[in-house]
Amino acid sequence: MKIASAVLFAATLAAQPQVPGSVILERGIEYSRVGEPQHLDIARPKSAEGRLPAVVAIHGGGFRAGKRDSYLPLILKLAERGYVAATVDYRLSPKHQFPAAVEDVKASIRWMRANATRYGIDPDRIGTIGGSAGGHLVLMLGLTAGVPEFEGTGPNREFSSKVQCVVDYYGPSDFTQSYGKSVDAHEVLPMWLGGDLSTQDKLHRRASPLNWVSPNAAPILAIHGTEDKFVAHEQSVWLMDRLKGAGAHGELLTLQGAGHGFKGDDIAKAEQAAVAFFDKFLRAPVKQQKVLVSDHGPAGEVILMDWPSGKVHWKVPNQRGHDVQALPGGNVLYTVGPARKVIEIDANRNEVWTYGANEGLEHPISAQRLDNGNTLIHDARKGETIEVTRDKKVVWRYAHPELANMQSRNARRTPEGTTIISVEVLGKIIEVDAKGNVVWSFTGEGGAKRRPYRGMRLSNGNTIVSMTEPGEVVEVTKEGKVVRSLGGLSPKLRMGWASGTDVFPNGNLFINDYTGRRLIEVDAQGNVVNELRGSFNIASVAVVKD
Repeated sequence: MKIASAVLFAATLAAQPQVPGSVILERGIEYSRVGEPQHLDIARPKSAEGRLPAVVAIHGGGFRAGKRDSYLPLILKLAERGYVAATVDYRLSPKHQFPAAVEDVKASIRWMRANATRYGIDPDRIGTIGGSAGGHLVLMLGLTAGVPEFEGTGPNREFSSKVQCVVDYYGPSDFTQSYGKSVDAHEVLPMWLGGDLSTQDKLHRRASPLNWVSPNAAPILAIHGTEDKFVAHEQSVWLMDRLKGAGAHGELLTLQGAGHGFKGDDIAKAEQAAVAFFDKFLRAPVKQQKVLVSDHGPAGEVILMDWPSGKVHWKVPNQRGHDVQALPGGNVLYTVGPARKVIEIDANRNEVWTYGANEGLEHPISAQRLDNGNTLIHDARKGETIEVTRDKKVVWRYAHPELANMQSRNARRTPEGTTIISVEVLGKIIEVDAKGNVVWSFTGEGGAKRRPYRGMRLSNGNTIVSMTEPGEVVEVTKEGKVVRSLGGLSPKLRMGWASGTDVFPNGNLFINDYTGRRLIEVDAQGNVVNELRGSFNIASVAVVKD
């Protein structure tokens, strides 16, 4: 409740902050005039598609002081991240006592919804953040949705004041426990509640967020320092215990040694946690993309899952096979090496085509359905790649001793009609034409130890090659020049053994790190945008195209 605690993300107030070029800031907008006019400042991105999530920031100051300006740096940061963010005034004590401030902040939420179209706000994704007295007010917002006595008589009553999540910085949750544990409670609370605990016990209890916890509480993140002399750390612990008991969502970030009003590294820790919490509960659900993975590990199965959530739709055994490909209509082609088979299943997981030991396979390690309906199969034991028709007639074959005895891995046909084969043990990728001539090859820096798993031709004519020691995916030109490297020795992404690769519709690259036991999505700039870790050892991946 300390006055200085109003400053959460900036060390000093910024009456005229520098507004980023990508942000629009409007100041001094009246949102209510009950008792006296109350104003807000609102920031939003200049360029945005669709309705955006919103955050309302509420300053601290012991219910008797503080200014909305203290949150200007924060709302500008949030706007840069794609939020519509506002910082608001509210009526202060002793002139205005409880529940005036609660009524005001509820009115500010209603104003956001009433003006959702004008400011591009998604009315179903509004969160709030506040510190100290502001922390108390955001808790009341998150815990008293639909309680008529706190709505007041302000405008836009046809709109809800409910919020979808709350970030509380060291806000008090139980005023009956504040006296004796706070250096200023004896000054602050009587001014706001009309008397101390001995004369206004009922109001102290009614104003305590702890007593409004229910299963319908909005998700709450409380961030609190252990050395807070104004609002004891226990206040947030009690709140979390009560939320847990009610079956509601609560998270507590404890900052060891931090006081009231964070400093130094604690500011960054708190901000990072707050933004992550908003991203978690206010961002629109990420559109899921179905992907197939071939688990070559002990589980030995092909899995259809959503990406990036990892939600599993089905699994079929593959006896620790290597390859998988998504086919039109929900069909799937995959290898079952130990059983010496290539299998195609339909959307109901019924087997509809098989090519196997009866046809002479010894260890099929990769399979690809071609545009002409034929299937390209690479047999790593025999050391040959064959193209077979639907009726199992071999129409093309390439064989070489370097490929035999499990020295080779994946084979893929290119748009030009050539075939790229990984000669893993020799550390090279070769490209052969229809006559069986090697027309191109690539060896990664480091030679044979790099053990390339797969070469994949891109639409621009370059080739994606996945390797190990260190795990790396490179994009190589026809001249053998590496124009893009993902992983390797880069601190941004380190992999154990990159094997399977595919491309998402948005151009991002889908990679599996075999020994790192993770699936990775990387954008064109080399940034990891999604990642899933598990107990699997994925050999190959495939994006299911719509």
